[in-house]
Amino acid sequence: MTDNWITVTTADGPMRVYVARPEHTTDRAVIVLQEAFGVNDHIQDIARRYAARGFLALAPDLFHRNGVGTVAYEQHAEAMPLIGAIGPDAIATDVEAVLEHLAEKEGVPASRTALNGFCFGGRAAFTAATGISGLGATVVFYGPGIAVGPYAVLDRAKEIDAPLLLHVGAEDPTIPAEQVAAIEGALTAAGADFESHIYTGAGHAFACDARPHMYVEISARRAWRRTHAFLDKYLPVAA
Repeated sequence: MTDNWITVTTADGPMRVYVARPEHTTDRAVIVLQEAFGVNDHIQDIARRYAARGFLALAPDLFHRNGVGTVAYEQHAEAMPLIGAIGPDAIATDVEAVLEHLAEKEGVPASRTALNGFCFGGRAAFTAATGISGLGATVVFYGPGIAVGPYAVLDRAKEIDAPLLLHVGAEDPTIPAEQVAAIEGALTAAGADFESHIYTGAGHAFACDARPHMYVEISARRAWRRTHAFLDKYLPVAA
């Protein structure tokens, strides 16, 4: 596996993208969408884990418009206005730029590309799936703001045409049970192909092993097993 940073052109200017490349050439990719803290060591590590499983993994810097880069996990207050400035149009712009790069430079089409977002990136992945057709799959880990808030997108659920997998901790205060029910209801009404899994005893960021006080190993392992099976089903290794 090799990794490096590249720059991709977007309609809103240049955007840095962290790339983890598997040992062998592949025709399937995952776009890893950051938490509220930027493309930090944890997000880069997730990209490398995907590369180790044979995916080309790219993590775009969604903070590129303000030039912040990353903030520390303890800087939650500083992170909130950063993600609050990134609405649906900006998310679509950035994801589409990465998809164009994959198609033009790597020969990987959108149909062989999955989105996997965490926290704010979970909301970003869901949002992108409502506005970009032809994706291979979308995986959302604990994405707040999908059902309520200034950038809620449940009214766009009918636009999702790719399989969708959602993971939510039962004790996550940012995505209470009524919001989970609203998301599941909207997806069901839209006829979406989706799975939704609730993890008892897990809270927000339960799969983030870089934050030991939030990490719940048993739930994280179960969520990752489901994620790998889901992606192997919808983006199988080419024969």
